[in-house]
Amino acid sequence: MTAMSLGTMAPAFDLPATDGSGYSFDSLSASKAAVIVFTCNHCPYAKAWEDRILDIGREYADRSVATVAISSNNAAEYPADSFEEMTARAEAKDYSIPYLYDESQSVAHAFGAERTPEVFLFDSEGNLSYHGAVDDNQDETKVGSHYLRDAIEALLAGEEPAVTKTPAVGCTIKWK
Repeated sequence: MTAMSLGTMAPAFDLPATDGSGYSFDSLSASKAAVIVFTCNHCPYAKAWEDRILDIGREYADRSVATVAISSNNAAEYPADSFEEMTARAEAKDYSIPYLYDESQSVAHAFGAERTPEVFLFDSEGNLSYHGAVDDNQDETKVGSHYLRDAIEALLAGEEPAVTKTPAVGCTIKWK
């Protein structure tokens, strides 16, 4: 599977969320930027970056940056990633962003997502501007480069991100 190329328009999607709503890329497109993070409940890498992702969603919401998390894992093989468990986790962790369920895995395939967590950042026109990792270290106390934050700041300043692609580090998406 090949991930989207930079500059590519975001694939359309419409997915249910743990908050009882449905979200589409169109519902995010009025923002100055949109962050799509493929993640899940059970992966230790996803758990390590979870609070940072939630912080980004919370901190940039008032600056017109929409952030959503999407779980595409095979819940039949990984029950911790079921919609019911996603809902429980979102409630327990007081998710500041919508947590969407891609049961068919069609959205992950459309994006070319392979890992959890894996970030796709789109500009106000819906073009992919950054793809990869949240930052450069699973251990938050050792982060030296804030790839996603830096890319968001560049877009908000009307500039191209200095770093547009990094390797996504994490578990593989659990395919059906």
